[in-house]
Amino acid sequence: MTKMNRRSFGLLTGAGLASLAIPHYARAQGKPRVVVIGGGAGGATAARYIAKDAGDDVDVTLIEANSKYTTCFFSNLYLGDFRTFESITHSYDTLASNYGITVVKGMAETVDRDAKTVIMADGSKVPYDRLIVSPGIDFIWDSVPGYSEEAAEVMPHSWKGGAQTTLLKAKLDAIDKGQNIVMVAPPNPYRCPPGPYERVSMFAHVLKAKGMTDNKIIIVDPKPKFSKQALFQEGWEKHYPGMVEWYGPDVHGGIVGVDPSTGEVETDLDTFKGDLVNVIPAQKAGMIAAKAGLTDDSGFCPIDAASMRSTVDENIFVIGDASIAGAMPKSGFSANSQAKVAAMTVRGDLTGSRVFPAKYSNTCWSLIETNDGVKVGAQYAPADGKIASTSSFISQTGEDATVRQTTYEESIGWYKGITTDIFGA
Repeated sequence: MTKMNRRSFGLLTGAGLASLAIPHYARAQGKPRVVVIGGGAGGATAARYIAKDAGDDVDVTLIEANSKYTTCFFSNLYLGDFRTFESITHSYDTLASNYGITVVKGMAETVDRDAKTVIMADGSKVPYDRLIVSPGIDFIWDSVPGYSEEAAEVMPHSWKGGAQTTLLKAKLDAIDKGQNIVMVAPPNPYRCPPGPYERVSMFAHVLKAKGMTDNKIIIVDPKPKFSKQALFQEGWEKHYPGMVEWYGPDVHGGIVGVDPSTGEVETDLDTFKGDLVNVIPAQKAGMIAAKAGLTDDSGFCPIDAASMRSTVDENIFVIGDASIAGAMPKSGFSANSQAKVAAMTVRGDLTGSRVFPAKYSNTCWSLIETNDGVKVGAQYAPADGKIASTSSFISQTGEDATVRQTTYEESIGWYKGITTDIFGA
């Protein structure tokens, strides 16, 4: 089967298998089959690396519900007017045309692990020899009383890229002089630890650019501390004095609930009213992971630190935000790094290729104000059954402006590089 035919088959099946009465995907010329669920930083990377390095020896199918992928990482820069929405939105076309990956647009409903088959929402079946699950996160809606999926249309979370991103941007741009913003930050563990606080910085940047420096941005946080706290608080005082107020649980005493109809966030301390309320609830692994029986009581998926192989099923790998990855944060960089280890191991399983010892890396960049970028990162390796940090670094308070500008420029180069690594273009 040629690459072009495989691509055409993927596009055809994406249009609707059920209507063509095709009961399942046939095995391509007896080749071992790898199926990847989720086309984000982890899934798309894994699919590309297996297809790139295994060549015609393995048949690769990528299942993704959306026709394009909007990165959650760097979406804050879109909110802050540093990037366009188009610049953070990516196509799967190159994965299909250049790497022969069958891209199936549809929702994976569940996994029959005994039959080694992914069952799609339309009833079609996709068999596999190895399955990589990279579904990202879903939300525990009632972790914030009064919040719900419906409430998210009024109080957007914007913690998944796409429609929620543009909704939050529209609400931010509609803020007028004297109106306040309230953020309910998420509890640990959650996607992108510095993300909420970079977002606050971008909120403040937009307001400051409009001369609205009397507007308040109030953070109601269930955590007593947060990632890069000293760096963010130094930056807020420097660039946005008096605009940002952070309340930890020792001050607010607990989040009682939110009211989407009034824009109120009630705590034991006080009730905060926002003309824009950004609620980021607690998180868990994407729903398909639980339906496949891959999660534990934490709501996330335990894995083998040396391979990203599920501890529940040796034929399944879990990467990215859905996995319990030890010391690694839930980030796009982490997912990309984990995907390469999983891809290498899958190739070894199916083709007998050499498998090298696992090594992982991550860096999280954040922009506080124009050319004021900071970062935190580490290298990781398996140790005592977990992924452990072997070395780390973090920006320092009081750094020279040229250092901060270099850090920001470095992040721009990284984004271009990693999205090319993920999507092939």
